[in-house]
Amino acid sequence: MLQLNITDEISPLKAVVLGTAQSPGPVPTPEQAYDPKSLEHILAGTYPKEADMVAEMEAFAQVFAKYGVQVFRPEVLQDCNQIFSRDIAFVIEDKLIVANILPDREKEVQAILHVLDRIAEDKILRPPQAVHVEGGDVMPWNDHIFVGTYTAPDYKDYITARTNKEAVDYLRQQFPKKIVKSFELRKSNTNAKANALHLDCCFQPLGKGKAILHRNGFLVEEEYQWLVDFFGRAHIFEISADEMYQMYSNVFSISPNVVVSEKGFTRLNTWLRKQGFTVEEVPYAEIAKQEGLLRCSTLPLIRE
Repeated sequence: MLQLNITDEISPLKAVVLGTAQSPGPVPTPEQAYDPKSLEHILAGTYPKEADMVAEMEAFAQVFAKYGVQVFRPEVLQDCNQIFSRDIAFVIEDKLIVANILPDREKEVQAILHVLDRIAEDKILRPPQAVHVEGGDVMPWNDHIFVGTYTAPDYKDYITARTNKEAVDYLRQQFPKKIVKSFELRKSNTNAKANALHLDCCFQPLGKGKAILHRNGFLVEEEYQWLVDFFGRAHIFEISADEMYQMYSNVFSISPNVVVSEKGFTRLNTWLRKQGFTVEEVPYAEIAKQEGLLRCSTLPLIRE
């Protein structure tokens, strides 16, 4: 049995579910796009090809192998995009919460049953239907759980709004000892540079007390400022709208000192190395076209 343990984003990783890019199916129609960035590439004819995405995920898998991480992969479903395993479930402490995601993605959960079977049934939480939540919006951080949300009355009009107020309340009930801190995110169905799809698209805590942040991803200035004060301005790498669009904040920590990043993120990777991090660079620019990157592709199960 797997003894789940996740209390932060950076402790040494022992076991993870890494999505798969095999058999993602044909290029979606514009009507099938889940987010504005995918839509942009569908319309431009630059939507990523399966072979390129498989190669990118393989490079990521090799980094995990290098650091001795146990890697699970989903069963490959025919014609189904299963890259972003972060969306379908997430772990806090010793509990795995199955996300209530967009209805036509529920079969992705079935594809990781071989992993769920190794987790004690009482450690798996299935939120009620009214709770909408995706793992990209949820970050355990020691005493805190950071949650990206959108609570305006027009929530249902945004396919990019993935985590609701009910989810914040649910997490407070399940983890009463944690401080659940929510952040209103900027949403757009049509403009990828003005859309923070998930919290990890505009914020990411790192080791050494550092963090990556994009001010305009947050709707409420005070909430952005809260994070600046929490980490300290000197410890923050502030990214531009274009860098958010490229997914600069969606890197992934294997340990407090090791960050996996996209090889094209020159400004970020230079800064990380100056801060004393080991940066493992992988090609991930094709997968990024679907408004997701390295953190989105992972579902961490056990950290030390």
